[in-house]
Amino acid sequence: MGHKIKKNPPPVPIKQHPKYRVAIYARLSKEDSGIDGGSIKNQVDLLTNFVNDSEDLTLVQQFIDNGQTGTNFERTAFIQMMDAIQKGEVNCIVVKDLSRFGRNYIETGTYIERILPFLGVRFISITDNLDTNHLTNNGELLMALKSIINSSYAKDISIKVSSAIDVKKKSGKFMGKIPPYGYVRSADDKYKLEINEKYAVVVQRIFKMRLDGIGVTAIARKLNDENIPSQMKL
Repeated sequence: MGHKIKKNPPPVPIKQHPKYRVAIYARLSKEDSGIDGGSIKNQVDLLTNFVNDSEDLTLVQQFIDNGQTGTNFERTAFIQMMDAIQKGEVNCIVVKDLSRFGRNYIETGTYIERILPFLGVRFISITDNLDTNHLTNNGELLMALKSIINSSYAKDISIKVSSAIDVKKKSGKFMGKIPPYGYVRSADDKYKLEINEKYAVVVQRIFKMRLDGIGVTAIARKLNDENIPSQMKL
């Protein structure tokens, strides 16, 4: 009687993690510059390392808005990223924290809780420890609180910047971009104006013509006819 040949059991298939096509998104506004060491390079390095260390993530594209406010979503790179999502090129977004994604808590919440899930997009905020694939009720509450704080922070920064400008104006400092005609910025103090001696005579002529009853348009036409440059061309 022959021996039965034992068959080896079929190998157990190794469970593969689904690979997400990742877009990393970095943003820095002018007000954020130098805060918490949050340079664009630091953000990109952090995001890239995080994705490379995650076996279920593959870096596909990176989008950067430098000098862009987080209080709205009308940002060049952000719009390009959403376009890539709609084309099916990306199905996961990774950001450093919620404030990089947006500081308007209503719109930020709408994107993360409605728009991105509808598009089948996973969202990861590294320092907030937020991953929509593992979102709990506590996570949703944390996200809401973080977004509200970020929105308040943006408003606070805006108020502080405006207040600082008002203080400088009241102290007699010139805060405009272009000095009035007949003036130049002081070489010693950019907030101080000095008379431009070369064109002081032109200013005197303008006032005299106006006192003589000549209209503004006629004055401008006369100066143009004499090829006298405007302030933008000085």
